[in-house]
Order: sequence, then structure tokens, then C-alpha cells
Amino acid sequence: MNKIAESSTRLPRELSKARLLVTVKTYPLPSGKYGELVCTAGLLNGEKWVRIYPIPLTFLTDEKKYRKYSWIELDLIRNERDFRPESYRPRQGIDENIQVVGYLDTANKWAARKEFILKEVFTSMDEVVKLAKSDQKKSLATLKPLEIVDFVIEEDERDWKDTWLAQSKQGNFFELDAKGQGRERRPVRKLPYKYSYKFLSEGDAKPRELAIQDWEIGSLFWNCLKKSEGDETAANRLVRQKYLDIFLKQKDLYLFLGTTKKHHNVAPNPFVIIGVFYPPKSAQISLL
Repeated sequence: MNKIAESSTRLPRELSKARLLVTVKTYPLPSGKYGELVCTAGLLNGEKWVRIYPIPLTFLTDEKKYRKYSWIELDLIRNERDFRPESYRPRQGIDENIQVVGYLDTANKWAARKEFILKEVFTSMDEVVKLAKSDQKKSLATLKPLEIVDFVIEEDERDWKDTWLAQSKQGNFFELDAKGQGRERRPVRKLPYKYSYKFLSEGDAKPRELAIQDWEIGSLFWNCLKKSEGDETAANRLVRQKYLDIFLKQKDLYLFLGTTKKHHNVAPNPFVIIGVFYPPKSAQISLL
């Protein structure tokens, strides 16, 4: 897949009734100010990458209303605390003005989704990193890996850091339930494992390893854990089966990449995998 050159025109400071195709939801972190730090990303008018932060946790958990590949409308303003040019925040707060105005389904082998997602696809990780380090400071991209070498599962800390938990309770220790009664707010569950892909991209002499930090893989683990009746080994076996066996054999896999603000300017490769795009493979027509 050839990469389509991105326009150098910068987006405006404010976007009224911005229309965004949601493609990414990241796993949240505890926060004092927002409850959980939740970031989402997508394509503005189906063309340019935009990151929105913060977004309410319900945007992740309410799959009936806020599904990935939904079209949403909201007023945005550039996030002045973030130097990355794609970064915006809701202008009227985090809950007030998100409207779902459409949805792209999976008909015809994801044809409607591919029309937008595959407009700009990179095949070289080095090229993406070069753009991140340039004046363009590109921080979101779609990559078609040359080869997936492995899917890595590592144990992680089972609880959030004490400082994060303390921050999450400051100034907002209690919230109101549907009956108006106070209740203690609990942060989203911490994933006890870290997941990553080892892969080759065009021009690579050896495999790279990037962490996968999207909401989908976290949600998959918890669902698999329930299905496995609490057996974490069995749950991770199911996670691996989907991300390695099923995706490689049955799907045409692409990686959504994003930088972290902390590492964008200092890390040799500041990107992590913030989502995956996996339409079914097209049938191969034999010429024999």
C-alpha cells in the first residue's frame, strides 16, 4: 500500500462541530481532575488524524452508543498543553457535547471503513519516526507491517501506583449514583499484563517491539478471564490466539500508531500501538 502524502496545512485552533471517525480508544489511567485519563483518536472528516483528550470513561465502556468506527460531532479546541499538532480537547468540557451521527459497519469486507482508514498508510517505521522528529511532529499514523514476528505477553504490576490512586481521589473522592446518593469512585481495573507486537517493517534489519495500549485488548483480556473462570493463563492463551493466530491467518492487519507526549521528543522511537485495524483478507484468485 502506497502512502498518500499528507497535506502540510495545519488545522485551525478551534473546530466547531468537528466530524470525527473514531478509530482508537486507549486504556484509561486514574486521574484526579478527570476521573480517568482517557484518550481517543480518529480521522477528522475521514481524512486527518486528530487526538482528543480528555474523553469521559463512558465513551469507552458504552459500546452500544460509542462504538469504534462511529462518526461523532463535537466542538474542539487545540490542547495548548500538548505540542503535538493533532491534539485537541472538547471545548465545552468532557461530557456535554459529543453526538453520535453515524456508524461504518463491516459489510463487503469492511469496504466503508477501508475507504477512510487506508487513505494514508506507511510501510516503513523509520519514515514515521522521521516525521515525528521533524518540524511536522507527526504523532499519529497507520502502519502496514511487513511481517508480524511474535505477540509478547509480560506480567505487569497488578495495582495502580499509589500516587495515581491518591490523585484520582483528590477533590472528587465521591460521586453521585442514579438516586443522588454519594458513593466512592473506583478507578478502572488495572491490567495485570503488558502486550506487545514484534514485527518487521520495510527496511528493518531486525524486528521491532512496540507495546499495545488500546482499550480493545484490555477489554478482551477481562472477557477472556471471565470465560476462563478466572484462569489467567487460559485467558492469555485466548488473547494470543486472537492477536496472533486469527489476525495473521484470517485478517489483513494494520497498526494504528501514536506517540506519548512524554517520549515524543526524547525517545529514539516514541510510538506505541494504540489500536489495530483488521479487515478480512481478500480471497486470492489463482492464475493456474
